[in-house]
Amino acid sequence: MKLGFVSDSLGGRGFAELLDEAVRLGVDGVEVNTGGWSTAPHFDLARMKSSAEARSEFLKAFADRGLDVISLNANGNPLHPTDPAQGQCLKDTIRVAGEMSIRTVCTMSGLPAGSAEDRMPNWVVSSWPPETQAILRYQWQDVLLPFWTEIATLARESGVERIALELHGNQCVYNVPSLLKLRQAVGPVIGANLDPSHLFWMGADPLVAAEALGDAIYHVHAKDTMLNAPVQARTSLLENGSLMDIPARSWSYITLGFGHGEEWWRQFCYRLKMAGYDGWLSIEHEDVMLSSIEGLEKSVALLKNVMPVRASDYKPQEI
Repeated sequence: MKLGFVSDSLGGRGFAELLDEAVRLGVDGVEVNTGGWSTAPHFDLARMKSSAEARSEFLKAFADRGLDVISLNANGNPLHPTDPAQGQCLKDTIRVAGEMSIRTVCTMSGLPAGSAEDRMPNWVVSSWPPETQAILRYQWQDVLLPFWTEIATLARESGVERIALELHGNQCVYNVPSLLKLRQAVGPVIGANLDPSHLFWMGADPLVAAEALGDAIYHVHAKDTMLNAPVQARTSLLENGSLMDIPARSWSYITLGFGHGEEWWRQFCYRLKMAGYDGWLSIEHEDVMLSSIEGLEKSVALLKNVMPVRASDYKPQEI
Protein backbone atom coordinates (compact mmCIF):
# COMPACT_ATOMS: atom_id res chain seq x y z
CA MET A 1 0.00 0.00 0.00
CA LYS A 2 0.99 3.63 -0.49
CA LEU A 3 0.31 6.59 1.76
CA GLY A 4 -0.82 10.11 0.90
CA PHE A 5 -3.34 12.75 1.81
CA VAL A 6 -6.10 14.90 0.29
CA SER A 7 -4.88 18.35 -0.78
CA ASP A 8 -7.71 20.18 1.01
CA SER A 9 -6.27 18.84 4.27
CA LEU A 10 -3.81 21.73 3.82
CA GLY A 11 -6.19 24.05 2.04
CA GLY A 12 -4.65 27.13 3.64
CA ARG A 13 -1.18 26.42 2.23
CA GLY A 14 0.11 27.37 -1.20
CA PHE A 15 0.75 24.74 -3.85
CA ALA A 16 4.53 24.55 -3.42
CA GLU A 17 4.21 24.52 0.36
CA LEU A 18 1.63 21.74 0.12
CA LEU A 19 4.03 19.54 -1.83
CA ASP A 20 6.97 20.40 0.41
CA GLU A 21 4.94 19.36 3.45
CA ALA A 22 4.10 16.08 1.72
CA VAL A 23 7.82 15.43 1.29
CA ARG A 24 8.51 16.38 4.92
CA LEU A 25 5.77 14.06 6.15
CA GLY A 26 7.26 11.19 4.16
CA VAL A 27 4.15 10.31 2.14
CA ASP A 28 4.13 9.04 -1.43
CA GLY A 29 1.58 11.33 -3.07
CA VAL A 30 -1.28 13.79 -2.85
CA GLU A 31 -4.92 13.49 -3.92
CA VAL A 32 -5.92 16.78 -5.53
CA ASN A 33 -9.29 18.50 -5.11
CA THR A 34 -10.58 20.06 -8.34
CA GLY A 35 -13.90 21.69 -7.38
CA GLY A 36 -17.41 20.72 -6.36
CA TRP A 37 -17.64 21.32 -2.63
CA SER A 38 -14.01 22.46 -2.63
CA THR A 39 -12.66 25.86 -3.62
CA ALA A 40 -9.77 23.86 -5.14
CA PRO A 41 -7.02 26.23 -3.96
CA HIS A 42 -4.30 24.07 -5.54
CA PHE A 43 -5.88 23.28 -8.91
CA ASP A 44 -7.28 25.69 -11.51
CA LEU A 45 -9.58 23.33 -13.39
CA ALA A 46 -10.41 25.78 -16.18
CA ARG A 47 -6.73 26.52 -16.83
CA MET A 48 -5.78 22.84 -16.65
CA LYS A 49 -8.51 22.06 -19.15
CA SER A 50 -7.28 24.61 -21.68
CA SER A 51 -3.49 24.57 -21.25
CA ALA A 52 -1.17 21.64 -21.89
CA GLU A 53 1.63 23.77 -20.45
CA ALA A 54 -0.25 24.20 -17.17
CA ARG A 55 -0.84 20.46 -16.94
CA SER A 56 2.81 19.74 -17.63
CA GLU A 57 3.99 22.25 -14.99
CA PHE A 58 1.62 20.76 -12.43
CA LEU A 59 2.85 17.21 -12.97
CA LYS A 60 6.48 18.34 -13.01
CA ALA A 61 6.09 19.93 -9.56
CA PHE A 62 5.12 16.49 -8.24
CA ALA A 63 7.78 14.58 -10.15
CA ASP A 64 10.55 16.95 -9.04
CA ARG A 65 9.75 16.03 -5.44
CA GLY A 66 9.34 12.30 -6.05
CA LEU A 67 5.58 12.47 -5.43
CA ASP A 68 2.64 10.93 -7.28
CA VAL A 69 -0.73 12.49 -8.07
CA ILE A 70 -2.89 9.90 -6.32
CA SER A 71 -6.10 10.94 -8.05
CA LEU A 72 -8.21 13.95 -8.90
CA ASN A 73 -11.14 14.54 -6.56
CA ALA A 74 -14.36 16.24 -7.74
CA ASN A 75 -16.44 15.63 -4.63
CA GLY A 76 -19.78 17.39 -4.77
CA ASN A 77 -23.33 16.70 -5.88
CA PRO A 78 -23.15 16.24 -9.66
CA LEU A 79 -26.93 15.63 -9.76
CA HIS A 80 -27.97 18.78 -7.91
CA PRO A 81 -31.24 19.90 -9.54
CA THR A 82 -30.36 23.63 -9.60
CA ASP A 83 -26.55 23.64 -9.74
CA PRO A 84 -25.39 22.09 -13.03
CA ALA A 85 -21.86 23.42 -12.44
CA GLN A 86 -21.19 20.52 -10.07
CA GLY A 87 -21.91 17.95 -12.76
CA GLN A 88 -19.80 19.93 -15.22
CA CYS A 89 -16.94 19.96 -12.72
CA LEU A 90 -16.97 16.16 -12.67
CA LYS A 91 -17.00 15.92 -16.46
CA ASP A 92 -14.17 18.43 -16.81
CA THR A 93 -12.18 16.64 -14.10
CA ILE A 94 -12.48 13.34 -15.96
CA ARG A 95 -11.33 14.94 -19.22
CA VAL A 96 -8.37 16.65 -17.53
CA ALA A 97 -7.43 13.45 -15.67
CA GLY A 98 -7.28 11.66 -19.01
CA GLU A 99 -5.06 14.36 -20.48
CA MET A 100 -2.71 14.02 -17.48
CA SER A 101 -2.69 10.18 -17.55
CA ILE A 102 -4.30 10.07 -14.10
CA ARG A 103 -6.36 6.89 -14.05
CA THR A 104 -8.51 7.42 -10.93
CA VAL A 105 -11.12 10.12 -10.26
CA CYS A 106 -12.82 10.33 -6.88
CA THR A 107 -16.29 11.79 -6.55
CA MET A 108 -19.80 11.29 -5.16
CA SER A 109 -22.69 9.54 -6.88
CA GLY A 110 -24.90 12.60 -6.55
CA LEU A 111 -28.37 13.14 -5.10
CA PRO A 112 -31.24 14.41 -7.26
CA ALA A 113 -34.45 16.04 -6.13
CA GLY A 114 -37.37 13.87 -5.13
CA SER A 115 -39.27 14.51 -8.38
CA ALA A 116 -38.96 16.45 -11.59
CA GLU A 117 -40.83 19.36 -9.96
CA ASP A 118 -38.61 19.59 -6.87
CA ARG A 119 -35.68 21.99 -6.53
CA MET A 120 -33.79 20.50 -3.57
CA PRO A 121 -31.97 17.14 -3.21
CA ASN A 122 -33.86 14.55 -1.21
CA TRP A 123 -32.08 11.72 0.64
CA VAL A 124 -34.38 8.77 1.41
CA VAL A 125 -33.25 6.80 4.48
CA SER A 126 -36.39 4.80 5.27
CA SER A 127 -38.97 2.74 3.42
CA TRP A 128 -42.02 4.47 4.88
CA PRO A 129 -44.22 6.37 4.13
CA PRO A 130 -44.99 4.97 0.66
CA GLU A 131 -43.91 8.06 -1.29
CA THR A 132 -40.30 7.26 -0.42
CA GLN A 133 -40.40 4.45 -2.98
CA ALA A 134 -41.67 6.78 -5.69
CA ILE A 135 -38.81 9.14 -4.89
CA LEU A 136 -36.24 6.35 -5.15
CA ARG A 137 -37.65 5.12 -8.48
CA TYR A 138 -37.43 8.63 -9.91
CA GLN A 139 -33.93 9.25 -8.59
CA TRP A 140 -32.45 5.99 -9.80
CA GLN A 141 -34.32 5.27 -13.04
CA ASP A 142 -34.87 8.79 -14.38
CA VAL A 143 -31.73 10.59 -13.17
CA LEU A 144 -28.93 8.52 -11.63
CA LEU A 145 -28.62 5.64 -14.10
CA PRO A 146 -28.78 7.77 -17.27
CA PHE A 147 -26.22 10.21 -15.84
CA TRP A 148 -23.74 7.55 -14.78
CA THR A 149 -24.11 5.63 -18.03
CA GLU A 150 -23.03 8.83 -19.78
CA ILE A 151 -20.17 9.41 -17.30
CA ALA A 152 -18.90 5.84 -17.69
CA THR A 153 -18.70 6.35 -21.45
CA LEU A 154 -16.87 9.65 -20.97
CA ALA A 155 -14.39 8.00 -18.59
CA ARG A 156 -13.61 5.21 -21.04
CA GLU A 157 -13.19 7.68 -23.91
CA SER A 158 -10.88 9.84 -21.74
CA GLY A 159 -8.68 7.00 -20.52
CA VAL A 160 -9.89 7.15 -16.91
CA GLU A 161 -10.05 3.57 -15.66
CA ARG A 162 -11.57 3.99 -12.20
CA ILE A 163 -14.25 6.29 -10.83
CA ALA A 164 -14.20 5.84 -7.05
CA LEU A 165 -17.48 6.83 -5.42
CA GLU A 166 -17.38 7.77 -1.77
CA LEU A 167 -19.99 5.98 0.35
CA HIS A 168 -21.36 9.20 1.81
CA GLY A 169 -24.59 10.38 3.42
CA ASN A 170 -26.93 12.56 1.37
CA GLN A 171 -25.98 10.66 -1.78
CA CYS A 172 -27.79 7.92 -3.70
CA VAL A 173 -24.73 5.71 -3.24
CA TYR A 174 -23.96 5.64 0.48
CA ASN A 175 -23.42 1.98 1.43
CA VAL A 176 -22.28 -1.34 -0.01
CA PRO A 177 -25.60 -2.41 -1.63
CA SER A 178 -26.15 0.94 -3.37
CA LEU A 179 -22.56 0.98 -4.70
CA LEU A 180 -22.85 -2.56 -6.04
CA LYS A 181 -26.27 -1.78 -7.55
CA LEU A 182 -24.86 1.13 -9.56
CA ARG A 183 -21.73 -0.83 -10.51
CA GLN A 184 -23.83 -3.72 -11.82
CA ALA A 185 -25.94 -1.34 -13.89
CA VAL A 186 -23.14 0.83 -15.31
CA GLY A 187 -20.09 -1.43 -15.35
CA PRO A 188 -16.72 -1.91 -13.65
CA VAL A 189 -15.47 1.64 -14.30
CA ILE A 190 -17.50 2.36 -11.13
CA GLY A 191 -15.99 1.33 -7.80
CA ALA A 192 -15.84 2.44 -4.18
CA ASN A 193 -13.85 5.07 -2.39
CA LEU A 194 -14.04 3.33 0.98
CA ASP A 195 -14.03 5.95 3.73
CA PRO A 196 -14.58 4.36 7.16
CA SER A 197 -15.61 7.65 8.78
CA HIS A 198 -18.98 7.81 7.03
CA LEU A 199 -19.76 4.16 7.60
CA PHE A 200 -19.13 4.64 11.32
CA TRP A 201 -21.77 7.33 11.73
CA MET A 202 -24.25 5.48 9.53
CA GLY A 203 -23.92 2.38 11.73
CA ALA A 204 -22.07 0.12 9.27
CA ASP A 205 -18.86 -1.82 9.90
CA PRO A 206 -16.01 -0.81 7.55
CA LEU A 207 -14.23 -4.13 8.15
CA VAL A 208 -17.24 -6.06 6.87
CA ALA A 209 -17.73 -3.52 4.06
CA ALA A 210 -14.17 -4.10 2.85
CA GLU A 211 -14.80 -7.83 2.58
CA ALA A 212 -18.15 -7.32 0.86
CA LEU A 213 -16.77 -4.87 -1.72
CA GLY A 214 -13.70 -6.95 -2.64
CA ASP A 215 -12.28 -5.92 -6.01
CA ALA A 216 -14.79 -3.06 -6.22
CA ILE A 217 -12.57 -1.03 -3.83
CA TYR A 218 -10.78 1.50 -6.04
CA HIS A 219 -9.59 3.99 -3.42
CA VAL A 220 -9.49 4.46 0.36
CA HIS A 221 -9.88 7.64 2.38
CA ALA A 222 -8.28 7.38 5.80
CA LYS A 223 -10.54 9.41 8.08
CA ASP A 224 -11.81 8.60 11.56
CA THR A 225 -15.03 9.33 13.44
CA MET A 226 -15.60 9.75 17.15
CA LEU A 227 -18.95 8.39 18.30
CA ASN A 228 -19.99 10.50 21.30
CA ALA A 229 -21.90 7.86 23.29
CA PRO A 230 -23.62 10.10 25.89
CA VAL A 231 -25.00 12.41 23.19
CA GLN A 232 -25.83 9.51 20.89
CA ALA A 233 -27.87 7.91 23.66
CA ARG A 234 -30.09 10.99 23.75
CA THR A 235 -30.24 12.01 20.10
CA SER A 236 -29.22 8.98 17.97
CA LEU A 237 -26.66 9.14 15.18
CA LEU A 238 -28.99 11.23 13.01
CA GLU A 239 -27.06 14.45 13.59
CA ASN A 240 -27.62 17.85 11.97
CA GLY A 241 -25.88 20.11 14.48
CA SER A 242 -22.92 22.33 13.66
CA LEU A 243 -19.78 20.47 12.62
CA MET A 244 -17.82 22.93 14.77
CA ASP A 245 -19.61 22.08 18.04
CA ILE A 246 -17.92 18.79 18.87
CA PRO A 247 -19.24 18.40 22.47
CA ALA A 248 -22.86 18.76 21.33
CA ARG A 249 -22.68 16.27 18.47
CA SER A 250 -23.36 12.52 18.57
CA TRP A 251 -20.51 11.99 16.11
CA SER A 252 -17.64 14.02 14.65
CA TYR A 253 -14.82 13.58 12.15
CA ILE A 254 -11.56 13.31 14.01
CA THR A 255 -7.85 12.61 13.59
CA LEU A 256 -6.88 8.97 13.03
CA GLY A 257 -6.51 7.14 16.32
CA PHE A 258 -8.66 9.53 18.34
CA GLY A 259 -11.91 7.81 17.37
CA HIS A 260 -10.63 4.30 16.74
CA GLY A 261 -7.23 3.19 17.98
CA GLU A 262 -4.20 1.83 16.19
CA GLU A 263 -5.39 -1.76 16.58
CA TRP A 264 -8.58 -0.98 14.65
CA TRP A 265 -6.63 0.65 11.83
CA ARG A 266 -4.27 -2.35 11.74
CA GLN A 267 -7.26 -4.63 11.30
CA PHE A 268 -8.68 -2.32 8.60
CA CYS A 269 -5.46 -2.43 6.59
CA TYR A 270 -5.33 -6.21 6.88
CA ARG A 271 -8.98 -6.55 5.82
CA LEU A 272 -8.22 -4.41 2.80
CA LYS A 273 -5.39 -6.78 1.89
CA MET A 274 -7.72 -9.74 2.37
CA ALA A 275 -10.15 -8.09 -0.04
CA GLY A 276 -7.36 -7.76 -2.61
CA TYR A 277 -6.75 -4.04 -2.18
CA ASP A 278 -3.14 -2.88 -2.35
CA GLY A 279 -3.60 0.75 -3.38
CA TRP A 280 -3.56 4.16 -1.74
CA LEU A 281 -4.52 5.21 1.76
CA SER A 282 -5.33 8.90 1.38
CA ILE A 283 -5.66 10.80 4.67
CA GLU A 284 -8.47 13.35 4.77
CA HIS A 285 -8.02 15.72 7.72
CA GLU A 286 -11.32 17.28 8.88
CA ASP A 287 -10.73 17.45 12.65
CA VAL A 288 -11.79 20.94 13.79
CA MET A 289 -10.02 20.63 17.16
CA LEU A 290 -6.50 19.87 15.89
CA SER A 291 -4.32 21.87 13.54
CA SER A 292 -4.10 20.44 10.06
CA ILE A 293 -0.36 19.82 10.30
CA GLU A 294 -0.62 18.11 13.68
CA GLY A 295 -3.54 16.02 12.49
CA LEU A 296 -1.65 14.90 9.41
CA GLU A 297 1.51 14.17 11.39
CA LYS A 298 -0.36 11.97 13.85
CA SER A 299 -2.34 10.23 11.10
CA VAL A 300 0.77 9.55 9.02
CA ALA A 301 2.60 8.15 12.04
CA LEU A 302 -0.29 5.83 12.89
CA LEU A 303 -0.69 4.47 9.37
CA LYS A 304 3.04 3.95 8.91
CA ASN A 305 2.90 1.68 11.97
CA VAL A 306 0.09 -0.48 10.62
CA MET A 307 -0.11 -0.44 6.81
CA PRO A 308 1.49 -3.26 4.78
CA VAL A 309 4.06 -1.93 2.31
CA ARG A 310 6.07 -4.83 0.89
CA ALA A 311 4.74 -7.74 -1.12
CA SER A 312 4.30 -11.04 0.71
CA ASP A 313 7.18 -13.49 0.26
CA TYR A 314 6.22 -16.21 2.74
CA LYS A 315 6.09 -19.79 1.49
CA PRO A 316 5.69 -22.89 3.65
CA GLN A 317 8.71 -25.14 3.69
CA GLU A 318 8.46 -28.40 1.81
CA ILE A 319 8.56 -31.17 4.40
